[in-house]
Formats: sequence, C-alpha cells, structure tokens
Amino acid sequence: SCSEKKKHDDIIAPKAEKPKLQAPVRMQDYNQATDIKWLGKDYQVVVSRTPDDSLRMVKDETGQKYVDNRISLRVIRADGSVFFNRSFTKAAFESLLNDDYRKTGVLEGLVFDRVEGNNLFFAASVGHPQTDEYIPMVVTVSNLGDVGIKLDNQLDTYGENLESDDNE
Repeated sequence: SCSEKKKHDDIIAPKAEKPKLQAPVRMQDYNQATDIKWLGKDYQVVVSRTPDDSLRMVKDETGQKYVDNRISLRVIRADGSVFFNRSFTKAAFESLLNDDYRKTGVLEGLVFDRVEGNNLFFAASVGHPQTDEYIPMVVTVSNLGDVGIKLDNQLDTYGENLESDDNE
C-alpha cells in the first residue's frame, strides 16, 4: 500500500559546543634594545615585556582567561648608568581606556618610535587579546625624566593631503 511519509518542518541542528577553555593564555616575552643619539649623547633604550601573574587576569567573551603584561622601559647612558627605569602596567593607561578595554584589554606593547627635541617618543597599545582591536597611545619621556601619556590620534597614513587628478 502507498502511504506518504509525514513531512516535518522541524530543523534539527547539532548542539553548539562550548569552546574548550585553555589554561590562561600568556603573550611571549619580548625584549628590544635600540641604540639612539639624544641631545648629542649616546643612549640605549631597552624595552622588555613579560606576562605578570600578579596582575588581574582578563577574560574574553568565551570565558578564556589571559595574563596581563608588565613592560619595563630603561634608558641607559653610554657609561652604563641608568637615566630612566620604569615599569608600566595597564593601570598607567586606565584614564585613556573605556570600560571595555579596562576589563578585557591587556597591555600589549611599548616600542621606541623616535627622538624629537628633548623627548623620546614611544608607541604603546592596550588591546583585546588575540584580535587586531587595540587603543594606540603615545608615551613620552623628557630629558628630565618626566613621563607623558596620551591617545595617539595621528594615523600612520600617507597621501591624505594628495589631491585626486580627477579634478582637472
């Protein structure tokens, strides 16, 4: 006999599995030494980043934990004496961060940028771990040892002042 199978409009999808959480994720240690000439004298700028278990861990939206970083910045004179030595954590940048980055961001990096007059300029960033999302900042160190921190509003783009040839 001919009987029709009942048709169902039900859609059966496999249950979404929660991602398996790993042990807290740590960024790699990073060390960079750069020789510079500043105010007519030779210096070496040394930047070191290390994950620091004593800092509050951050979590992403899946619950994965990340270890935040501590970055030390030293400026050493040619004779080996230390002109500047300071350790930075995300707390140094908190006044420039929104609540999201305060809670879920880590201090990713600090790199030497340039010498300009009496100041050394560094690029710094606090970002969401394992993404390309970050807040760029500028850290300055003066020849008196004063530190300035501000948002980096200068985009690294070229040609913004170029006019199109279509306007002829």
